[in-house]
Amino acid sequence: MTDDGGRLFREAWIAGVKKHFPGEPKPGYITPWEDTPEWERQSAAAVFGQVRDFVQVSAGTTAKLTREQKGRFVALCWIAQIHKHIPEPKSSYVADWAELPGWQQETDADIFERIEQSV
Repeated sequence: MTDDGGRLFREAWIAGVKKHFPGEPKPGYITPWEDTPEWERQSAAAVFGQVRDFVQVSAGTTAKLTREQKGRFVALCWIAQIHKHIPEPKSSYVADWAELPGWQQETDADIFERIEQSV
């Protein structure tokens, strides 16, 4: 798995955080790819691949999904990666869609759309 997909995911995350986060985001939210922990890089690449594959097997019809549906897909894929890499994650790391702050929901939807555009 190349870094390109993971890097695109991370760049979309950072752009979304800068756009949607109220106030000053935590430094870890906007850490550049080069300084991102390895487990997070692997997770970003995996979720990029899942979204890319979903768009491809859907023959581009993902454009008909709502932003919420797109964001939910990213969030659910990310939760699976958290469980893969963190044995006992904090509940906020694996929160369901309805429990996520609005800025994170919007950022997840932005990520999906950025990946969708790249396919």
